[in-house]
Amino acid sequence: MDCERLNNTAVALGSFDGLHTGHKKVIASALSMRASGLLPVILLFDEHPQAVLGKAPDEILQKHIRDRILSEYGIKAVTVPFREIYKMTPEEFFSGILIKELGAKALCCGENYRFGKDGAGDSGVLSALCKEAGVKLNVSESVNYYGSPVSSTRIRKAIKQGRITLANRMLGRPFCYDGTVEGGDRRGRLMGAPTANQYFPADFIVPAFGAYASSVIAKGREYCAVTNIGVRPTFGKTALLSETHIIDFEGDLYGENIEVRLLEFMRAEKKFGGMDELARQIKEDISASRLIYEKRGGNGFGRQI
Repeated sequence: MDCERLNNTAVALGSFDGLHTGHKKVIASALSMRASGLLPVILLFDEHPQAVLGKAPDEILQKHIRDRILSEYGIKAVTVPFREIYKMTPEEFFSGILIKELGAKALCCGENYRFGKDGAGDSGVLSALCKEAGVKLNVSESVNYYGSPVSSTRIRKAIKQGRITLANRMLGRPFCYDGTVEGGDRRGRLMGAPTANQYFPADFIVPAFGAYASSVIAKGREYCAVTNIGVRPTFGKTALLSETHIIDFEGDLYGENIEVRLLEFMRAEKKFGGMDELARQIKEDISASRLIYEKRGGNGFGRQI
C-alpha cells in the first residue's frame, strides 16, 4: 500500500462512489470523532471495485469533484489500490490496512458494509474484530427515501430516467459534471442563446435526453442556465452533447472548464420544425429555468462563489 502511515484515526469505510446522503452519514460519524482527539479519515479505492470484479457501473461523480467535496467536509482522504487488497481476508484487511497502515482507533461504516475477499466480512465480523482490538465501531443505519435505502444504484436509475429532482434529493446536492467547453456550429448564438458545449467523460452516466433547468459555475461565479442533453435531432446530428445556455453571461468560455449542475427536468428532447420554432422553445425554457432557479434558492445571477 503506497500511502503514509497514520495514527489515532477515525476511518470512514464504504464505496463512496456518489457521496450521497447515506455516505455522508458515515462521513459525519467519522468527523464527530475529532472531538475525541482522533483524525477523521476516509478510505477510498483508486478504481471502482466492480471494475476489477466485473463491470464497473457508470460514474455519477467525477473524482476531482469528489475530492473537492471531501476537502470541504474537512476529512483526510487516503486512496488504496483496490487490486492490492481485494484478495485479503477480512482479518488481513482489518489488521494490515486499518490498524497497521491507518492507525485506526475508531471505524465508521453503514449497516450494509462488506469487506474482504468475496465480501466475506460484514458489520458483524467488523464488530467482533473491533472488540478484540479495542477499536470503537459506529455502524450507521441506512438513509431511507420514499421507503427504500438511498443507494448509488437508485441514483443512477433516477438520472437515466430524467428524474433529476429525485436523484438530487438522494445525493443531497445537485447532480453535476464538468468539462472543457468545445467549439460548436454557433447556431445558438444566431438564435440569441449561445451555448457552452461539452462532451461527457468516458464511463460517466448520461442523463435522459432533454432540457434541464441548471446552474453553472464559470470563472468563479454561479449563473442560472438551461442545459440540453442529447443529439440535436432538429439539425440531423447524432453526436451526444451537453449544450448549456448561461443566462445573463457575456464572454468567451472556449477551452475553459465549467461545472454544470442539473436542477430540474423540464422537457424531453424533440425534433422541431425549424430554427424559429426552436428559438421560441428556448425562450420558454429560459423563463422556466429562471423561475426554478429562484424557487430553489438561487440568490442572484453571476454571484461570486
